[in-house]
Amino acid sequence: MKHLGMVMFGTSVCVCQALAFGSSAAGASDKAGAFTLVPDDYGMVLKTPDSRTVFRYMIKKPTQTKLTANSVCCLYPVKTPSGEDVVEFAPSDHPHHRGVFLAWHAMEGKKPADFWGWGAWAPTENRVITNRSVKLVEADAKHAVLEVRNDWTAEGEVMMEEATTIAARVRQGLYVIDLDFRLTPTSDITLKQTAFSGFCVKARKDGEAVYVSPKGEVKLPNPHHLKPETDWPTADWYDYTIKLSGGKTVGAAVLDHPGNPPSLWHNLAPIAMVNPCIVAPGPVQLKQGQPLRLRYRLVVHDGPPPTELLNQLGAEWRRQ
Repeated sequence: MKHLGMVMFGTSVCVCQALAFGSSAAGASDKAGAFTLVPDDYGMVLKTPDSRTVFRYMIKKPTQTKLTANSVCCLYPVKTPSGEDVVEFAPSDHPHHRGVFLAWHAMEGKKPADFWGWGAWAPTENRVITNRSVKLVEADAKHAVLEVRNDWTAEGEVMMEEATTIAARVRQGLYVIDLDFRLTPTSDITLKQTAFSGFCVKARKDGEAVYVSPKGEVKLPNPHHLKPETDWPTADWYDYTIKLSGGKTVGAAVLDHPGNPPSLWHNLAPIAMVNPCIVAPGPVQLKQGQPLRLRYRLVVHDGPPPTELLNQLGAEWRRQ
């Protein structure tokens, strides 16, 4: 069993029901020609200086939705620089999935809990990730930094306090989104060993798709959701690219960070999932008051996988 000790700083991301946007909720930068953060009916939308949407940090469940998970906190939509969606929200085959999100479905502590929304291994009732604030803390013409605060609550009791920073910028025609999570448990918690859960990109599946790693196109068998040993091997990054039925090609890559616990990847083509899973190698033990820090770089692109740039971005990421 892995034990994760104290880290000095970091942040984390989730999907949740909002209580407050925080002091920067109205959020637009005062600087002309800068990234801005503006509210809409379901959360806070990050826009480039030329008003293109990068993503929404979503904190409120739409009234007309098939989402079955209690928690909402996620990135949805996530757009390519040309304005195409790359992720899904509450798809018909897995209505508890939502955009880009972080959660586990098998947590043991004072109360067992499933914040993923599956409901097979732990209770989902009265388990919810609740948003406290979303703030734009830094913005100029080249980048923006958001700060997110969430509570992971079970039957009204906070199990973990989440602090997340999300930094976004444009790099050679791509969106580069760095997510830095810190999850601080209020008591000891075990994240049980499972084949999937944790940080997940739920991509679109309405077209012809391919997974690519630094070694090229991946043709491994699909992992089994009950067999962690069938997950894909550790890699610096995996990319999911899809040629949409309308003809355009879009994709998203997830870059792992060496400071994260070791992961196997539950990349499942039938449901278009990219999931570096820290609990696939074994259970993870969290100690009261000691933050778990997780860092992922999300690269969103139009066109085929930008392999050379992904390798460059990965090398830079690993040095940070």
